[in-house]
Amino acid sequence: MYEEALLALNKGHIIALGFFDGIHLGHAALIKRTVEIAEQKGLAPSIITFDAHPLTMVCGKNVPLITSAQDRTALVRRMFGISEVIVLRFDDEMMRMPWNEFLDMIVSKYSGEYIVCGHDHSFGYKGEGNTERLKEYCAEHSLGCEIVPPVMLDGQRVSSTIIREMIAGGDIENANRFLGHRHILTDTVRQGRKLGRTIDAPTINMQFGESVIVPKFGVYATIVTLEDGTKWRGVTNVGVRPTVDDSGAVTAETYILGYSGDLYGRNVTIEFCRFMRPEMKFDNVEQLKNRIHADADNIDRYFSKTEQGV
Repeated sequence: MYEEALLALNKGHIIALGFFDGIHLGHAALIKRTVEIAEQKGLAPSIITFDAHPLTMVCGKNVPLITSAQDRTALVRRMFGISEVIVLRFDDEMMRMPWNEFLDMIVSKYSGEYIVCGHDHSFGYKGEGNTERLKEYCAEHSLGCEIVPPVMLDGQRVSSTIIREMIAGGDIENANRFLGHRHILTDTVRQGRKLGRTIDAPTINMQFGESVIVPKFGVYATIVTLEDGTKWRGVTNVGVRPTVDDSGAVTAETYILGYSGDLYGRNVTIEFCRFMRPEMKFDNVEQLKNRIHADADNIDRYFSKTEQGV
């Protein structure tokens, strides 16, 4: 569902404008500034983002997303307390909309009185809208405007591009540092082959969205959050399960330590904490079973030595 936020009635809005893929430290600085100005000016803070990366349509480039629109929305609400997250569909009409008409639309439709964006943000047809044009537009229309500078970490500018590279390479701990939170995946638990039950290691099967980045294949220490809010330690294998499946389908298969229950059809969120080992193919199911339990012991020890909240 798009444009899902219920906007505050009879109140002007300060709009944080951007794609916000991953909700990383740079985005956090922008959103926090938006909240600060909202409190100072008596405005309602809101976020405007898109369902798909604009470059996918504009340039035909396959730009994998760090987080789905669903996860971006959940992160904004959980981390910053902003309920008004508007996810616009980036379709052909949106792609061809001139930059000034795009601003006209969001200001009139969402009662915009103030706009905040990042230093390198572009918008509108062919990306012709930029921060200089945004400042000129806001001045002409008596709107507030603020451009937020980049955030640096380890001598690098925090960006979604760098974080994508880290996730794809399995460097999840550094990706989490640049994100400012643990990388997440939310999905509805799918029906699997139920093989795990026969080897005393029942698992839940989840999939990555069509355009969402797949981390490096392997086993991760994860935190699993269920619909009731409870958190559990997890062993998550990202990959194609070569020992038991020859379909080539990529999944995130998680063994939840200490949990028993039926989660089919339930929404579950997994948070990636650490890459433990590459995905492996075993000679038989017994070897797979032994390795799953060894992974569980290793991950249990890992969590016991860290402050991960589980």
